[in-house]
Amino acid sequence: MPKKKEGDLPVEQNELKMKASDVNLWYGEKQALFDVNLEMFDQSVTALIGPSGCGKSTFLRCLDRMNDVIDGVRITGDIRLDGEDIYAPRVDPVQLRARVGMVFQKPNPFPKSIFENVAYGPRIHGLCRSKAEFEEIVERSLTRAGLWEEVKDRLQEPGTGLSGGQQQRLCIARAISVNPEVLLMDEPCSALDPIATAKIETLMDDLKKNLCIVIVTHSMQQAARVSQRTAFFHLGKLVEVDDTTTIFTNPTDQRTQDYVTGRFG
Repeated sequence: MPKKKEGDLPVEQNELKMKASDVNLWYGEKQALFDVNLEMFDQSVTALIGPSGCGKSTFLRCLDRMNDVIDGVRITGDIRLDGEDIYAPRVDPVQLRARVGMVFQKPNPFPKSIFENVAYGPRIHGLCRSKAEFEEIVERSLTRAGLWEEVKDRLQEPGTGLSGGQQQRLCIARAISVNPEVLLMDEPCSALDPIATAKIETLMDDLKKNLCIVIVTHSMQQAARVSQRTAFFHLGKLVEVDDTTTIFTNPTDQRTQDYVTGRFG
């Protein structure tokens, strides 16, 4: 069972970073999310758990407007980042995605060098003026992603030549290179072996000191290890959200109890 780490404060004492209110989503005629309300706090990890097809990845993609690119999607409700409506007409989705980074289930490095994978975001957002600034951001991002020592002598080699776990850490380095405030992770370890998974989990624990992290995971053990708050989704509805220890040891809803004890899912 998850244990509170020494020094952990109740997450609610952290700054509220993102808030979803009454979020509904339809794919054409089919409704996939129903009145989802969720608060996500700074300097913490919120885990979204639930059976396949329950809406957790769909909800995650609402947080950086990735659903915008899917035809026939309609969203109602309100999602705010630092109090600002991210779906307001004046909000540029490209700029939003610099503030809200995303790491996907399958590592997806660009077909470029390791250096250019990390430099890509700062380049398109105009964050660097000199080669030295690019080099500094690349080194800092790879260091924060726990990858610098492994790749510092091969920065010009293709990112696609790395192992699966290294590729995923490269994708994390790429996501954090533009200094996002929120990092979304959609089952980031599902394609990785246990050793690579442990490295990503350690990395999340370190990154959360400066970020709001929201992770979708199928692994109850992973949710227990990495998160401070856990939200349980079922059939497109957010059934229950609480601190992770409570969700796993004393949930209030029978459906949550049945899921975390393995009775269904």
